[in-house]
Amino acid sequence: MNIILYIIIFIMGSVFGSFLTLATYRIPLNEDITHKHSYCPKCNHKLGFLDMIPILSYLCIRGRCRYCKAKISPRYFIIEILCGLSFVLLALTVEINVFEININVILNFILGALYIVFLFLIAGIDIEHHYIDKRVLVYGIAVIFFYLIYEFIYGTYFNINRVVIYFIIIMIVLILNTYEIKKKGKDSYAINIILLCLIMTLFTYEWVTIISIIMTLFIVAFAEILNSIVNKNKNNNPKQPIAFYLCIANCITIFLTNVILI
Repeated sequence: MNIILYIIIFIMGSVFGSFLTLATYRIPLNEDITHKHSYCPKCNHKLGFLDMIPILSYLCIRGRCRYCKAKISPRYFIIEILCGLSFVLLALTVEINVFEININVILNFILGALYIVFLFLIAGIDIEHHYIDKRVLVYGIAVIFFYLIYEFIYGTYFNINRVVIYFIIIMIVLILNTYEIKKKGKDSYAINIILLCLIMTLFTYEWVTIISIIMTLFIVAFAEILNSIVNKNKNNNPKQPIAFYLCIANCITIFLTNVILI
């Protein structure tokens, strides 16, 4: 029975992954992500139900639009699989069992899934456009708010002083960002990275965030070295998608540390 449950969770995760591919494409374009029907970005043809089945539709149409035959980026397929796997890993982490499911476990899984969606959104937009969308950060703060309510009711490590301090810091950072927008007319990537780290810390605690940051620094250093080797005689120094690396590192750290602790 547990196998069937985890297959359902994987399918649910892949459905979320399919939605995330849509969201990461539309959010930077300021398009509606809930009411507007899915369409091919090349020919604008409205997609049918069979075109939107996660994973299977990509395989069946061999990575090409059914209508204009334009090649579909494999990142759609990859994100759907990764999101499905992340949901399964999360279910294993919170120890979902079909015979022992309780409200505490269900809420823990739901909040964790919403947090994973947040990480995927930040990472997906950053890798494509190299910026952190403020609306996604607000969504992350909302997830944290509900998570803290959950921790207050069911948690054993809830500390009101810690929560107040972090929210004061978040407010200060938001004020600094508002000042930066008025001064330069655009969001500060560095300030948004700080906000991202604060959200991560409130959800995963300090030590997980520290490990995630250290891992990110190693990834950035390796990417810079690799770039300098590949583009040795070129004046090409692309900006590193730090938020993307940070989200991936945070996700990996969460699952790895929980496996070790288990």
